[in-house]
Amino acid sequence: MGEKKEEEEQNNNGQIPSQAPQLDAGALFVLQSKGSWLHCGYHLTTSIVAPALLSLPLALSALGWVAGVIFLLTAAAVTFYSYNLISLVLENQAQLGRRQLRFRDMAHQILGSTWARYYIGPIQFLVCFGAVVGNVLLGGQSMKSIYLIEKPDGTIKLYEFVAIFGAFMLILAQLPSFHSLRHINLVSLFLCLSYSACATAGSAYIGQSSDAPHRDYSLPSDEQDLVFGVFNAIAIIATSYGNGIIPEIQVSFFFKRNS
Repeated sequence: MGEKKEEEEQNNNGQIPSQAPQLDAGALFVLQSKGSWLHCGYHLTTSIVAPALLSLPLALSALGWVAGVIFLLTAAAVTFYSYNLISLVLENQAQLGRRQLRFRDMAHQILGSTWARYYIGPIQFLVCFGAVVGNVLLGGQSMKSIYLIEKPDGTIKLYEFVAIFGAFMLILAQLPSFHSLRHINLVSLFLCLSYSACATAGSAYIGQSSDAPHRDYSLPSDEQDLVFGVFNAIAIIATSYGNGIIPEIQVSFFFKRNS
């Protein structure tokens, strides 16, 4: 009885439970993390800055300036509210001794084991699989673009760059815990800010230049193209605001704060 009470107290204090070795590798990857609120900022920023973010100019061109800005602000407000709501739920459950490390764990408690195993689990796996494959392909294409800028007559093929970037991703996959990514995400954060600054400065320079190409901000005249463009823009914006690792980030911060 005393041992059980002691174990419950450890759970409520945010410590890793004694049965942690029985958990799967994904859970242990999160449980070993002890990050601060600063690390949470790194993780949140770099997890949201995805390839879809680079397509936001296309989304604005399809919606127009007014509708595009309104939808961006609306999506930001909805995302801010929903993420704060999820964060409060996760913290409350952790204080009660029921830590939910992933969306799959939340679904297991809310919907039951059957739904979590056969519905949420496969969807998360497909999303992660698609993100990994897409990022490897995008990384290979980016490396080839940089290579061709430096050496226009280069003979290295795209698949070779994809293999190189895939090997780099495989090395990163060996990191022992979510907290181990903090330094990489810090570098990624500076790169994201640098890219945004360069894109903003370049756009402002081109816009003020007398040699700038012709700019057309009007919406497509064809009704079919307009409708498909609007739905494509909505999908881009929704994907840009999406974040699939909010529980992992929350748990990582909670353990540090309550240890």
